Amino acid sequence: MTQIFENLLAQRGLGEDFLRPRYEDLFDPFLMQGVSEAVERIERARDGREKILIYGDYDADGVTASTVLKNGLTYFGCPEVEVLLPNRFTDGYGMNMPAISKMEEYGADLVITVDCGSGSGAVISEMLKKGIECIVTDHHEIPEMPEAALAVINPKRPDEKYGLYMAGVGVAFTLARALNMRKNGGVCDGQEKWLLDLVTIGTICDSMVLRGENRIMSYFGMRNVLPKTRRVGLKELAKQASIDLSRVDTQAVGFQIGPRINAAGRLKSADLAFELLNAEGRAEAFGLAQELNELNNERRKKQDAAVKEVANSIDGSDDVIVACGDWHEGIVGIIAGRLVEIYKKPAFALARLEDGRLKGSGRSFGDFSLAEALQNCPNGLLLSGGGHAGACGLSIKVEDLEKFRKQINKYYRSLKLTDQEKYLREASDVLLDDFAEMTETLYDEIRSLEPFGEGNREPIFEICAEVASSKVLKEKHLSLNLKDGDGREMKMMWFFAPEQCFGLKNGENVRVQFTLSRNEWRGVVKIEGQIISLERCD
Repeated sequence: MTQIFENLLAQRGLGEDFLRPRYEDLFDPFLMQGVSEAVERIERARDGREKILIYGDYDADGVTASTVLKNGLTYFGCPEVEVLLPNRFTDGYGMNMPAISKMEEYGADLVITVDCGSGSGAVISEMLKKGIECIVTDHHEIPEMPEAALAVINPKRPDEKYGLYMAGVGVAFTLARALNMRKNGGVCDGQEKWLLDLVTIGTICDSMVLRGENRIMSYFGMRNVLPKTRRVGLKELAKQASIDLSRVDTQAVGFQIGPRINAAGRLKSADLAFELLNAEGRAEAFGLAQELNELNNERRKKQDAAVKEVANSIDGSDDVIVACGDWHEGIVGIIAGRLVEIYKKPAFALARLEDGRLKGSGRSFGDFSLAEALQNCPNGLLLSGGGHAGACGLSIKVEDLEKFRKQINKYYRSLKLTDQEKYLREASDVLLDDFAEMTETLYDEIRSLEPFGEGNREPIFEICAEVASSKVLKEKHLSLNLKDGDGREMKMMWFFAPEQCFGLKNGENVRVQFTLSRNEWRGVVKIEGQIISLERCD
């Protein structure tokens, strides 16, 4: 073990149980509140050949969770299981009253939610009046327990002692494990492990803390199941994204697979992503993977065009960016996020709708809470709005745009916040004097910490080095060769680098933060860096 890696483990308090987790250490699913009641009701539905409807969500967590539960129910022997995913544009998030008519049309006897339902007590009560029973599986906050639900399985229940907060797909997997155990006399037969490919994708894409249960599930999903996935749709999607599943990592899941799954719900219908994950034939899978890839490319183009449009229209004087355009409403959240990254300020991105409204999303960081900012808007300014400290959704009248911009900035200034950019700066894990220890051995050791994410971020290195050469690629990426004090050189890439860094000159000294990457070309392996931040230094 290299000294750098040994020090990293000590800094993070990580031991053998983290490096080599055991699948057997997953909690007994029946210890979780609501699981026993849910399994008993599902068993009656199976034996009575009742119709079960899964009500999901349109993002990567919701789509993977819907698939996991459908697969789990089918394996349990439930004869009729269908999935209903809401439409982002006509239904919005979560259950709604109009959906009840769709449940009746299907003839559902039992509805099981995934990744939603905790705040849908009124809808569930109305369902029960119509003879449709409901089990909630979710991981969001519970404003008020839906009393009409037969069971509520949610790590955020006030009486829940199960452990770590999981994604919606993790909760669905917990129920699937319980069903497997009930079918096999109290022990899992191992078939449920094939669901871990989707559990890994949903967990990473929903930014869950990757410790405890999440660590175990995603560890085995990434190492053992994704490389051997039986899902022809995932295989075809990986090909579209040029991903080698035998070497899949967090970057591939979070920045290649996840966005393609999400693109369906953002621009069209999440049903496309669900059909891909459940495709049985290669021809069908190829067509769906190709469509998702094209939707993701379209999403990128729309996003880049919007960001460029904002760059040409703002003067930089506001503390909070409020941007508006003829944008697709499915990507406003991504646009707001990119504006935060670029300008280091909270940002709102609002799309013009045909009905005369502006509908959008906000993203923030540090001490500026978007939920509180919206609550401080005068009565009548918001047509709708709500969310959390770091993210929110809202709609306003077109004619109120300027009023909203002034109000949000006035509220920001009233807080008298200072040095908020510190919340966006990543702390370095290792300060380097030279590149001597940037080896393939260290790279392999760091990969043993995969998957990376919340609570287990990828280690960041920092060094002050000399620019040996620089090159701009495709007018947006920066390729650098950096030289340490002993003359060793290391290649580094900075994807989507800020334009002010395109003019770096040979001989300049720069301080860079970077992560390690592996580049193999014609059998030759080189360890390179991926730049996170760069500044000139003396």
